[in-house]
Amino acid sequence: MQITRQTEYAIRTLVELATVPFGQLVSTRAISERQDIPAVFLKKTVQLLAHAGLVQTQRGNQGGVKLAQPPEAVTLADIIAATEGKIALNICLSAGEYCPRQSGCRIRRALGRAQQALLAELEKETLADLAATE
Repeated sequence: MQITRQTEYAIRTLVELATVPFGQLVSTRAISERQDIPAVFLKKTVQLLAHAGLVQTQRGNQGGVKLAQPPEAVTLADIIAATEGKIALNICLSAGEYCPRQSGCRIRRALGRAQQALLAELEKETLADLAATE
């Protein structure tokens, strides 16, 4: 499993926002320059993050982007889910998917344990933790 470049951009964008006082707007131009994210990709990334309720945007000369939630409340799992969708190592582990072998499948059980361990680690790491290490 490998996260997409868009997810990497989302993480970097949110870390950048977490380094300023909560509620402070940061221009997309400043984020793009500081994080070396192409403006066109940043715009799409910010839209995904806003749709997920992780950022708020404001238009105009004094506009920009700001965190919608405190950095302590946003986990790495939240960010990945905002850009990639719910994390599932295999389709049989996706919500709403049915597999006729589901009840006795050893592969599904093993992948399920791995997925739970991955999610547990991603849910431990907050945006505040990531920003503190930058």
